[in-house]
Amino acid sequence: MQPRIQEQCVAGGIKGTILLAREGINGTVAGQPAAIDKLVAFLRALPGCAELDVKYSHAKEMPFYRMKVRLKKEIVTLGVDGIDPKREVGTYVQPEDWNALIADPDTVLIDTRNDYEVAIGTFEGAVDPRTKSFSEFPEWFRAHREELAAGKTKFAMFCTGGIRCEKSTAFLKAEGIDEVYHLEGGILRYLENIPEAQSKWQGECFVFDERVSVTHGLELGEMELCHACRRPISQNDKASAQFIEGVSCPACFAERSEEDRARFAERQRQIALAKKRGKPHIGVNPRADD
Repeated sequence: MQPRIQEQCVAGGIKGTILLAREGINGTVAGQPAAIDKLVAFLRALPGCAELDVKYSHAKEMPFYRMKVRLKKEIVTLGVDGIDPKREVGTYVQPEDWNALIADPDTVLIDTRNDYEVAIGTFEGAVDPRTKSFSEFPEWFRAHREELAAGKTKFAMFCTGGIRCEKSTAFLKAEGIDEVYHLEGGILRYLENIPEAQSKWQGECFVFDERVSVTHGLELGEMELCHACRRPISQNDKASAQFIEGVSCPACFAERSEEDRARFAERQRQIALAKKRGKPHIGVNPRADD
C-alpha cells in the first residue's frame, strides 16, 4: 500500500506527509484541486477507508518540500497498549456545540497538544499539560487525575485536527472516566466554522507545515518557524539577541552548542544560496506531529 500511495501522490505533483499504521491513516498534503480530489478518491477506495474524514484548507504557496509516505506503529504515539479509538472513544462534539460544553462548570478542558503548540494559542480556560510529546500524556494524566476531577464530572479534550484527542479520550475511557468528550475535527474545524465574534479560541493554531500557524477562517497567522528547533517564533522572538535566522531562537539558544550553531549557520547559508538561485532547499525537515 505504501508504494501505491507514494506513486499516486508523486504522479499528481502532491507533496506532504501521509502516515500509515494498523490503526488507520492520517496525513497532510497539498496540491492542485484536481490532483487532491483524485488522491482522496484513491484513498477512499482502499480497504477500510471508505469513510475517510478529509479537511480542506487553502495556501497561496506549496507548504511542503517533499512527499513522504511513512509506516508507523501508531499514527500518533501514545505508548499505551490496547488503546483503540475504533473500539471505544469519547463522545464527538461538533464545533457549534463546543462553546456550551466548555462553559459548563462541570467540565475539565484539556489541551492534548505539546507545549510549543499551546504556547501560541489555546481555548479559554484550558489546562496545559506542558508535555514535550504526546507519549508523555498518560503519565501526566495519572499524576494529576485527582486534582483534575475534583468537583468535575466531564472531561473535554481537543487537538489540532482531532487525531490526538481521539486517542486521549480512548485512554481516559480505559482509565475508567465515564463522561469524556472531544472536539470533532479539532481546532482547525472549529476555526473554520465558528465566527471570531463567537469564538472561545485565543491566539493562533500551530500547523505542521510551512504556514506555521493559522487563525480564524484558517487565515495565515503571524508566527514563523525557527529552522534550528522547528518551534514557532513571534516577531518579539525575532527581536531577541538570541535569535539568529536558521541558527537559534530564545527557546533553543541554551540547548545548542557552538558546534551546533556552526552547523546550522552553514545550513542557513546553503538555504540562502538555494533561494537566490530560485531552487528549494530540501534539507529542511518538517517537525513531526507527535
